[in-house]
Amino acid sequence: MNHHAKSIRTFIGARNFDISRRFYQALGFEEVIISKNMSLFRTGDLGFYLQDAYVKDWVNNTMIFLEVANVQEHHSKVMNLELTKAFPGVRISAIKLNDWGKEYFVHDPSGILWHFGSFNQI
Repeated sequence: MNHHAKSIRTFIGARNFDISRRFYQALGFEEVIISKNMSLFRTGDLGFYLQDAYVKDWVNNTMIFLEVANVQEHHSKVMNLELTKAFPGVRISAIKLNDWGKEYFVHDPSGILWHFGSFNQI
């Protein structure tokens, strides 16, 4: 079946909505305010919804993989933002080489785990 899809967007929660909003703005996402409790954050044609909602088990089990063109370059740019100094609890890993490609991890202020990576060319 062809869904003729135009986008897919996940919903994520935030322990502190205002801090998370500032974090994602600093990370380079563009914010579109939907309501006082929800914003769309986008980069190009991709996006996700950030909600002013926190359920510990949900947030602690949320992972998002964002494929980027160049992991080394992306990692360097993110490190230069000094997010770990500006946002308590934020962690950024070193780049990990896998058999399928490369990735590194960013934990947002609420604990959501982002994978930024690229796949090997076949």
